[in-house]
Amino acid sequence: MSPRVGPRRRLAGAVAAVLTLGAAALPAAAARDQGPRTPWQPGPPVYGVGETANVPVTMADGTVLRADVYFPTDRGTPAPAPGPFPVLLVQTPYGKSLSGGAQAAERSGGLSTGLSSYLVQRGYIDVVADVRGTGASGGSWGLFDPVQQQDGATLVRWAAALPRSDGRVGTYGPSYLGIDQLLTANALGPGSPLRAMFPIVAGNDLYRDTAFMGGIPGVEFNLPYLLMTGGLHSVDAPLENPQDLAGSLRAVAEHEQGLVSLQARLILSILSSGDEAYDEAYWRTRRPQDWLAHVAALGIPTFLVGGWFDLFQRGEPLNYSGLQNAAAGRPVGAPMLPGQPVSGRYQLLMGPWYHLDAGSGADLQRLELQWFDRWLKGVDTGIDATTTPLHLYQLGSRRWVDTARYPLDGLAPTTLFLGAGPGGGGLAPTAPAAPGGADTVLWTGLSNPCGRQTDQWAAGGPTVALGALHQSNPCAVDDRAIQSGPGALTYTTAPLAEDTVIGGPADVTVFATSTRPEVELEATLEDVAPSGASTPLTSGALLGSFRALDRSRSWFAPDGRPLLPYHPFTRASARPVPTGAVTRFDIEVFPTFARLAAGHRLRLTLTTSDTPHLGPTPAQLAGLAGGVYAVQRTGVYASFLEVPMAPASRVGG
Repeated sequence: MSPRVGPRRRLAGAVAAVLTLGAAALPAAAARDQGPRTPWQPGPPVYGVGETANVPVTMADGTVLRADVYFPTDRGTPAPAPGPFPVLLVQTPYGKSLSGGAQAAERSGGLSTGLSSYLVQRGYIDVVADVRGTGASGGSWGLFDPVQQQDGATLVRWAAALPRSDGRVGTYGPSYLGIDQLLTANALGPGSPLRAMFPIVAGNDLYRDTAFMGGIPGVEFNLPYLLMTGGLHSVDAPLENPQDLAGSLRAVAEHEQGLVSLQARLILSILSSGDEAYDEAYWRTRRPQDWLAHVAALGIPTFLVGGWFDLFQRGEPLNYSGLQNAAAGRPVGAPMLPGQPVSGRYQLLMGPWYHLDAGSGADLQRLELQWFDRWLKGVDTGIDATTTPLHLYQLGSRRWVDTARYPLDGLAPTTLFLGAGPGGGGLAPTAPAAPGGADTVLWTGLSNPCGRQTDQWAAGGPTVALGALHQSNPCAVDDRAIQSGPGALTYTTAPLAEDTVIGGPADVTVFATSTRPEVELEATLEDVAPSGASTPLTSGALLGSFRALDRSRSWFAPDGRPLLPYHPFTRASARPVPTGAVTRFDIEVFPTFARLAAGHRLRLTLTTSDTPHLGPTPAQLAGLAGGVYAVQRTGVYASFLEVPMAPASRVGG
């Protein structure tokens, strides 16, 4: 035991600093924006930090996981402070030596993936465990394998019984580490030691949120993620136990063998339209949405953090509405009702962030301390005393707005119809009356990558890296490059008469004919300035064969038009597009919250590809190749955008 971080941790920190380059380096303007403020103030650091590394924890099936335990020490001595203290638990598949050493993010107040000295110094024991089959833990790793639920529950009970623990446990961490918290809670029962959670950038429906968009594989993120995970396994194992290089190499071999098998199975299954290509058994056992009702039934306070350009942009507001619905006795997957009561036990902070820079500028560690002090120590920090637990960064205004419900209060679902217009199509509240009218677009298979999508589905890597060099990514603020060519169409409103706020979710319904039995359409919403600069706000896509709509799980506007269309994405629901016949395609556009200034225009861009984000499978490509689409804008087939919007003066804008 030592009150200081040793050489193993310093070496890991150096490696992690390279792997997380730029996580703290937002462009200066974004870094100045702060999250919701309260009168509560954090106390100063009181304790030192001691460590016990690679503590074995035996799972129900005999597999041994290993965890590093960080504990408060009396300042200036190696002696553990007497406590007792609450325990915080992090479960990582990326190697706890790397995660625990990622102090650059910690110093920035951004996301932390392991050891938080800030919290330990203020009276918490911090446990960082390797998920089975990763780092120093035994067994085989699988992507959110159901066995990890039982592993997490075992770790919670074990952590609660640690020396100097007071028996209360909280969880925190981003991405996989955030989803793991919901997964763990699902395996616990009433009266468990788990008393609070703080999931950062955690998904709701992994198939729809990230792995696929509209039924098309998200190759830009999926393939690098699997390769990165394997690389982290290889780098981390020697760091876990540098004195036993032979043992470390054996661990690397064991982990990599299982990982390569997983990678090959997933990739081959998706490419061959196997089980994992559909939203069926594999993805349904890994769906965080299905765990939310249990979290609420246990009454576990949960503070969520998300980003408007995050990998889980779609799912983070749905996690919030799902928890609030469950707490109110309503269906998890339903839209919240106007005036529905809300609880301060479930909150969401949704900022202007990508995956890699989530929380930057918002001082997440201070928020974590305020949350955990309230629920694990019983301190009245005031964080739950709110009637507006939904904290949203408003794009375009650079300010935070506190509200209560999702879909968003104050925004009225509005229908804008696609029409003819000079220099591209128009977008107007009046439906076309003409009996004829269509715009032709070709399936190109490739599109210009200079758009927000490329940055977003690279987890924000380009923006983060450029931010470290004090540069900005021009493609993330002006995507006109994607709007020209045979594979793109644009539809734009007249200049807005007053500042206007739009929010999500949104729907784009396209009536179109196709010369081929498959269709690929992506819809992007943009804020167009008087200068012509086109700032991308959000997007969504749909593969035509998956156009079937599950009305029981879709959200609808009062006018009956879809607001959040839900497609089953199953084998049974898939059917070819009838060539030459007008067919309806309802595209789910991921949520946003943006203010468009007076004189700006709202634009809808339709494209037939999204390079490098989306990569159709061979079977999908066979149906798409050579496709020519005619997007209808007639009195009979009036394609439209359904988007919540209102004058900014009505929504605190």
